[in-house]
Amino acid sequence: MEITVISESNEGILHPVTGQLVGVAASLGSNVTVLCPGGVGASEVATLSGVTRVVSVEGGCFDSYDCKAWTDVLSPLSEGDLLLCSSSNLGRELASSIAASRGIPVTQDVIAIEAGFSVTRPIYSGKAIEKSTIESPCAITLRGNSFEPAEQGGSAEISTVNNSADVAVSVKRALDKAGEKLDVSEAEIIISGGRGMGDPSNFSHLFEIAESVGAAVGASRAAVDTWEEIPHSMQVGQTGKTVAPKLYIAIGISGAIQHLAGMRTSKYIVAINKDPEAPIFGVADYGIVATWEECVPILKQELSALFSN
Repeated sequence: MEITVISESNEGILHPVTGQLVGVAASLGSNVTVLCPGGVGASEVATLSGVTRVVSVEGGCFDSYDCKAWTDVLSPLSEGDLLLCSSSNLGRELASSIAASRGIPVTQDVIAIEAGFSVTRPIYSGKAIEKSTIESPCAITLRGNSFEPAEQGGSAEISTVNNSADVAVSVKRALDKAGEKLDVSEAEIIISGGRGMGDPSNFSHLFEIAESVGAAVGASRAAVDTWEEIPHSMQVGQTGKTVAPKLYIAIGISGAIQHLAGMRTSKYIVAINKDPEAPIFGVADYGIVATWEECVPILKQELSALFSN
């Protein structure tokens, strides 16, 4: 079976989800090709077990993201039974565009996959789970942190293709200081705040905790919509980012359906809210009825002690 993986990177650094994509590909097929846009991480990917070939796809179009330009270059290189991308915003758009150019179906946000292309994915804002079987050739995007990464030990051949398409739109990623922090889509621990934090300045307490334990800070849509100081890049939920960390801590978040859709597949969920009837407690593994002022200092102390051991 021929499987093509499109690697994911962020600001010139290979994203950990690439290892998860390779792990899935290696479990399904014997011939795994990984395309590395812009050549980012090609040498790292070559060391992953299960990779047959790495293609470093270089060209000026990869200096910034433009879906059409990337599709024009990557689509001809992605022939085979299965195309795998991550379920990031970029991955979903690119997989759909390449699938359309090839005339094949695409299935998004898969959280489990078995031989024969039996896939599992959340639907209806995460309120139901769909299991289905799809036929090849097809494209599939996989939700990050839902799969085990490939192990080291590979020694795949690396080839280089230099073919730049016209860039229709130049997307400049001017990142402010907040953007330099760990992104919620790649974190194993996420601490999210809602409008119950009372004021955007109080998010500084969450950033302090996050920095001490290597976590990312997220936010509810209500917080993002209410305070311009809280950027959309932090939003977790149906209209923000879908996450699946090992630990998700929700502070001052009531638990609207669109928020739950973006985080309910987290391995462990801890909810802190002063309202005992808040919907967030319905999906939480552990719930604490209290204000953020009461809990955050203790949370900081306990997590710092835990991660210092």
